[in-house]
Amino acid sequence: MKMFRSVCFLLVFSLAISVSQARSMIPRPQPLNSLKINTTQNQRSCSFTVSIRTSCYSTRYTRDQISLAFGDAYGNQVYAPRLDDPSSRTFERCSTDTFQVYGPCTYQICYLYLYRSGYDGWIPYDVTIYGYNVSPATFYYNVMIPSDIWYGFNYCYGTTASSLVVKDT
Repeated sequence: MKMFRSVCFLLVFSLAISVSQARSMIPRPQPLNSLKINTTQNQRSCSFTVSIRTSCYSTRYTRDQISLAFGDAYGNQVYAPRLDDPSSRTFERCSTDTFQVYGPCTYQICYLYLYRSGYDGWIPYDVTIYGYNVSPATFYYNVMIPSDIWYGFNYCYGTTASSLVVKDT
């Protein structure tokens, strides 16, 4: 009986360690101080559907200004300023908002950054981008986006975050 308790304890302990290590392996969004918006090129050749789910931990509604930038590893980038619209109830708690965004056609989307300006403290749950001839790309947040800084993910191999330049659409 004592041996059985010891084995059970070791199994439960091992499982707890495994779960905690798995949680630490989940990528977290990172700040990006050097995202530059390039307004010299104005391509509108592809349409993207952007679905943003607001966390149930977010404020009931937000007046924050929300923008996003995403792209691929080959320099094709899309910038969408001011997705917010408080009069239309966008980004309410536990809701999903869908936007059509236009920009240059991309290969597989591998980075996404959000920009929030305001005092409400909006919390996105996740962002999924659907584009022509590419797999949907989902980026999980579920944390408050700091104000006045680009915040997100860069899964592009060989592309450093500081080299990202967004082409205005």
